[in-house]
Amino acid sequence: MTKIITITILFICSLMSAQNVKLTVAVSGLKNDTGVVKVGLYNSDGTFLKATYKSLASEIKDNKAVVTFDNLPAGEYAISTYHDENINGKLDRNSMGMPIEEYAASNNAKGFMGPPLYSDAKFNITKDSKVEIAF
Repeated sequence: MTKIITITILFICSLMSAQNVKLTVAVSGLKNDTGVVKVGLYNSDGTFLKATYKSLASEIKDNKAVVTFDNLPAGEYAISTYHDENINGKLDRNSMGMPIEEYAASNNAKGFMGPPLYSDAKFNITKDSKVEIAF
């Protein structure tokens, strides 16, 4: 009986781990190698650009940066990224609230008179994937 329970638990665990994926985000077109690139991963419309699900930072080399999110549940996500040139941990803005550091989103989503929408930036992943974002 113990053997059957152990095998069942191992089978369920293997199914759960099989649903986890790796997402690599490659950012290119940065204007220089100063600072870092911050990449925010979002998993819902309600949190998009408000609270990241996960976030990573990367050094910049040859105007490019790469980050990898491991062990993500398969599903729907969106990405927002910015070039934190002064490494202060935030997207700097001018006195009118307009960003003064480069930023971009997945699917090349652009906002009209404001930030991009989650619906324009979202994508689904069901297996290990790579998303490329160009500034």
